[in-house]
Amino acid sequence: MTTVDLATMQKMLGAVMWAMGRVGGLCLIAPLFGDSVSPARIRLGLMLVLTIVLAPLAPAQFDPMGADGIAVMINQVLIGAAMGFVLKLAFEAVSFGGQLVAQSMSLGFAESVDPRGGGSSPTISQFYLLVVTLLFLAMDGHLRLIALLADSFHSLPPSETGIGGNGLYAVVGFAGQLFGGAVRVALPAMTSLLVVNIGFAAISRSAPAMNLFAVGFPITITLGFLALWLSMHSLPGAFESLQSSAWSLMHELVGG
Repeated sequence: MTTVDLATMQKMLGAVMWAMGRVGGLCLIAPLFGDSVSPARIRLGLMLVLTIVLAPLAPAQFDPMGADGIAVMINQVLIGAAMGFVLKLAFEAVSFGGQLVAQSMSLGFAESVDPRGGGSSPTISQFYLLVVTLLFLAMDGHLRLIALLADSFHSLPPSETGIGGNGLYAVVGFAGQLFGGAVRVALPAMTSLLVVNIGFAAISRSAPAMNLFAVGFPITITLGFLALWLSMHSLPGAFESLQSSAWSLMHELVGG
């Protein structure tokens, strides 16, 4: 009959807890993994599966029931949440870029319920986000994220130190990519629509009697959709640049 002593049970429990903390922090914030549009049972099942698979990679060197174990658990949640937050910023930059395009097209008021956050956002923004989500899945980004999470247990084993203050400062600094990436995504369409608005300004000066609100609004929307269609060619490149910066920072956080 096989017996398991208390020390072995503590190591097994610690490995499961460390893996669950890091996986849980990631699944709480990361796109796709933490989106509320997915049923809660599926998200919970995915978290449990990842925890079981990654638990052997988490060395248990602390008592999970002691003060050190609690500190280690908090650090694991912060590590996973920081990784998910960095990747989420890349997606939110595209969503913000879609809002800028919608405002340039005079469709900023055309909003619908956003199932991810529970609020409302412009439809153009949700369209951009749907496109980059499909691109992320097509490029096996979800598998790459799981692989990075698994490698993080070797490069950054569970300990009381975590990612440190410099890592958190780098995450906060990466938030600047939200605005720069949004401009990069929306710039082609916004530039085209700016030319259209300049043309309307010239028409209003030459023909003041013309009702531009009745004529310009449908023309702006029509040309806006044309500019949106033409600018879709540059969207994968802009999103790839955002992803590259996000992956580089995530590797830096976990020491990979």
